[in-house]
Amino acid sequence: MQLSVKINKNKTLRESIADVLRNSIMQGELKPGVKISEPAYARQFGISRTPVREAFRQLDSEGFLQVLPRRGARVAPLSEKDVREFYEIKAELESYAARLAAPRLTPKDIDRMENLNDQMEKCHLQKDYKKVFNLHNEFHEVFIKACGNEQLHQLLKMLANKFQRFRILLTIAGKSEGSIAQHREIIEAFRQKNSGAAARLVAENAMFGKEVIISEILGEIALNRHPRENGDPGIPAGACPRLRSGAGMTSLK
Repeated sequence: MQLSVKINKNKTLRESIADVLRNSIMQGELKPGVKISEPAYARQFGISRTPVREAFRQLDSEGFLQVLPRRGARVAPLSEKDVREFYEIKAELESYAARLAAPRLTPKDIDRMENLNDQMEKCHLQKDYKKVFNLHNEFHEVFIKACGNEQLHQLLKMLANKFQRFRILLTIAGKSEGSIAQHREIIEAFRQKNSGAAARLVAENAMFGKEVIISEILGEIALNRHPRENGDPGIPAGACPRLRSGAGMTSLK
């Protein structure tokens, strides 16, 4: 599959390249374990190596790549252990945030959560998975921000950023209908200011995500048992999109 990329004028070159590579990884064009070459991408894009190196570092911090000192980078393997650990932490922290937020959320906050979830359902039916991902983040951000514990809020944001790959995978898997249904129950618990129910339902929502992603990872492993680990293959065929200037976000062709 060939990707065509429009560079958003409001983004840096580093951010645009990171978008290209992130999409290639999430769409399966770049397989887990495949080594990628900084010089090869710089030549392909017709740019210096600096923004490519910076994009590699950004994606390393997000869990998409593993930067190898003096050896370039490789697509980070998908680990069932990492998924389990991330979602177990997420379930504990978010359920605590939900418990704190329940008596604090205003009717306006709850109406916003309901509206976000309705939009999420609409975008899911339209297969607009990028929008689904953004709306899902906004939904959780409402009650996490309302919990009143800024350190917890920042900790959850840092955790979400580091494991963004797993959360995007959940959206692309097309399994968001389960989360949308759970969100409705969460909203009702918040409307009733039932702290215990809200905490329990938010934890269950995280565990649902964990099971979906583990299922996807196991399926991916079955299809790709022998990724290229050695040597420097440069850019796998069909995996390097073209960079085109212009407004707008990444588009799939």
